[in-house]
Amino acid sequence: MLANFLTPDNAMVPLLIDGKEEYLQDSFDVISPYTGEKCWAAAAATPQDATRAVQAAAAAFPGWAATKPTVRRDILLRAAQLFEDKLEENADIMRTEMGADVGVSLHFTAPLAVAFLRETASRITSVCGTVPTVSHEGTSAMILKEPMGVILGIVPWNAPFPLGMRAIASALAAGNTTILKSSEMSPRCFHVLTQAFQEAGLPNGCLNLISCRAKDAPQVVNAMIEHPAVAKVNFTGSTAVGRKIAATCGQNLKPCLMELGGKNSAIVCEDADIEVAVREVIAGSFLNSGQICMSTDKVLVHEKIAPAFLSALRTALEATPNVPPTLVSTASRDRFRKMVDAAVASGAQLLFGSLDANAVDAAASGVRVSPIVLTHATEDMAAWQHESFGPLAACMVVPNDETAVRLANAGGYGLSAAVFTKDLRKAFRLARSIESGAVHINGMTVFDEPCVPHGGIKGSGWGRFNSSWGLDEFLVTKTITWKD
Repeated sequence: MLANFLTPDNAMVPLLIDGKEEYLQDSFDVISPYTGEKCWAAAAATPQDATRAVQAAAAAFPGWAATKPTVRRDILLRAAQLFEDKLEENADIMRTEMGADVGVSLHFTAPLAVAFLRETASRITSVCGTVPTVSHEGTSAMILKEPMGVILGIVPWNAPFPLGMRAIASALAAGNTTILKSSEMSPRCFHVLTQAFQEAGLPNGCLNLISCRAKDAPQVVNAMIEHPAVAKVNFTGSTAVGRKIAATCGQNLKPCLMELGGKNSAIVCEDADIEVAVREVIAGSFLNSGQICMSTDKVLVHEKIAPAFLSALRTALEATPNVPPTLVSTASRDRFRKMVDAAVASGAQLLFGSLDANAVDAAASGVRVSPIVLTHATEDMAAWQHESFGPLAACMVVPNDETAVRLANAGGYGLSAAVFTKDLRKAFRLARSIESGAVHINGMTVFDEPCVPHGGIKGSGWGRFNSSWGLDEFLVTKTITWKD
């Protein structure tokens, strides 16, 4: 855990507005899930502060939009290097704020943020228009790609570095200016992101950072969405909150990119490689304590392979180190336990894990839970229908692949899925039938690389982050015609 990171004179995570860090009199405490105690405070912005951030971004937009692509590219590449130079320190901050382990923070999420930024920077000079041949004689046309203006990015706490980076990198790369609204759970993670860009030479006002109390977030966020200068909103978070933000965007005729929740299924076919399926289901279910929107929540196992698969799954879990996963808050822990208790009371059975809260709490300090695998899950259980955002996988035995696909498509989400089979033709057929933004064959549901698009359908949102797809989200297509 991070020790003595903040001095008594610098005990607050500041706002960043127009290139200046602002330490406000009003603040809120950030509680570490490892200790249950305050690790530092963060500045609590008001709607007026948020409006000033929008105004700063709007003032900076003309200059940044006119900046040559190679200059923008070089600034983003320097920011990537500066963030990478402090990778261990930054990963330590993430662990302190949201309870991630070393493997996730230092070797997965922090490096992924660097990869996102470098990939995005490399795409900047490839942004170009087209010259179509129109049908009218004596007329020519040109199609341009131009930046939109001020982009508001709203980000969650669970993977703050890559999710924060992608919320701002594509927007800046395309020539827009940005405001990053951080989660109150992990504000310092987002602050170190902005520091890297500032140190890299990003002009003042191009990137602004706003943090606030959870109870103030609706007013603060609405003030920014409703501001005329904000051209688009991108939001990563829960479906429930996404509905509210999308509604406000709709009322103000603002486009929005929504990367929302997922209830992700892994289909284990009759001919699956059990060793591969077990390994990937465990990783997909329990990576980052299950606090990933792409986590494997539902496991649909063909009845002919179910006994062997479930036995191998339990054996593999029993052989893993017994370190209870850490959740971000006591509220998350209580919700998780309530969901598991309700499922067991309704007939689900524990394949692995413990319902004994006292035993779990005694094993380690902080907000800890036992990883849980349930069998005999049914469609009416909350553990089957809703995100647990914790280390929980619910298993259901199915008679055939068609039933598995039907159950995977039910429930209203569509972010990520997995299919395990040795028959690649069947895998592609099932992948085409699954209603999801991504389907991974013989791999876990958690998959996010900078070169492939990321996003969902249905209740999991719309739009795509990453690579050229991410850049296109923050560009306006303009048609110009003229008489020859």
